[in-house]
Amino acid sequence: MRDFRRLWLSGAISGIGSWLLVVAIPFHVFALTGSAVATGLTLALEALPALLIGPWAGVLLDRWNLARAMWIADLVSAAAVGLILTADPDRIWPIYLAILLENTATTVFRPAARALLPAVVGTGKELATANAVNAATGSAIRLAAPPLGALLLAGPGIEFVLAVDIASYLLSAAIIATVRTRRHSTAGEPPRPLEGFRATIEHRALRGILIGQTTFLTANAGLTALLVPFTVGRLHAPGYVVGYLISGLGAGYLLGAALSTKAARLLGTRELLALTQLATAAAFFALFNAPNVPIAIVAAAFIGLPGSILLITAQTTIQRAAPPEVLASVSAIFFAADSLALLIGALAAPTLTLVLGLPLTLNVIAALAVGAAAVTLAVVPRHPAHLLPVRKQSRAKG
Repeated sequence: MRDFRRLWLSGAISGIGSWLLVVAIPFHVFALTGSAVATGLTLALEALPALLIGPWAGVLLDRWNLARAMWIADLVSAAAVGLILTADPDRIWPIYLAILLENTATTVFRPAARALLPAVVGTGKELATANAVNAATGSAIRLAAPPLGALLLAGPGIEFVLAVDIASYLLSAAIIATVRTRRHSTAGEPPRPLEGFRATIEHRALRGILIGQTTFLTANAGLTALLVPFTVGRLHAPGYVVGYLISGLGAGYLLGAALSTKAARLLGTRELLALTQLATAAAFFALFNAPNVPIAIVAAAFIGLPGSILLITAQTTIQRAAPPEVLASVSAIFFAADSLALLIGALAAPTLTLVLGLPLTLNVIAALAVGAAAVTLAVVPRHPAHLLPVRKQSRAKG
């Protein structure tokens, strides 16, 4: 478990810096430009690398040393954040370039981390526990880092926040460089474009999870895009109340991560995926029909609880079911699908409000999340044999 502790520590350190940047970048861009369009462009650029180059990056990762790919990605991220310091009101392009470079590095880092974890802890119960620990850590960071970022912006300022983020990436890279676990690669075979896509489509469980999760995440992205208009227009609350809703969501994610391992022992994978999608959809309805802010915060927490179990279950199943030699490629396909869902949901939801109005749009999209649970029951196989690893993978020595 030595290598897992190092992977966990590096992820926690870089995660703190990344979440500080989630607050800092939109604030910095708006402060420099005064433009909501320019600020929105930064969010759109974040999704592009995973969608456009992720599947090809995954194919290459299956032939690389994964730990080396991760620490190189951290170094690229650190350099990208440093570019932001060169921007001014007349030169905003370094920020856009930095966002593209950092998220390109993340497109390499995330599937590499997902593929390396089973090599470190194996594919048994330790894998589910490791994913739960990582999710709990991420939830705690998500809960604490955004308010901390706001405080640091109001105090030391943007330069200090950027310096902290650069330092977090450099420290993460140094820790990952000490990981000794290696995964067998397919270096003797020529790279095949969209190899992960083929492996996903040909595997019944992976194909089912891809369809069900993409449907669900499209609804989730649409509702997220309408969170601010809902807060201001329906709750009649100041915009900063969104921060309270996000904190409630983070608290639910933290609790869900703690319960995920027990939930996996009680229910089969297909049933757990569908049930958590349905429970999250019910919490969506509760949130967007809440009469006041306190009830909305409670509903947000109830979104996070099953939502966390859903994400952990899906990730663990992907890691177990995908052929180990193409796990990075398969992971990249799922991350690309996440980005596609984000783009579709974020663009379609505001457009739909022009036709249906905000209240009806919120409930229609929440109904789509209910439909995702039905899709999951229909397309994810029930038989456990379809959810087992394609071939037995023993625990690697660290």
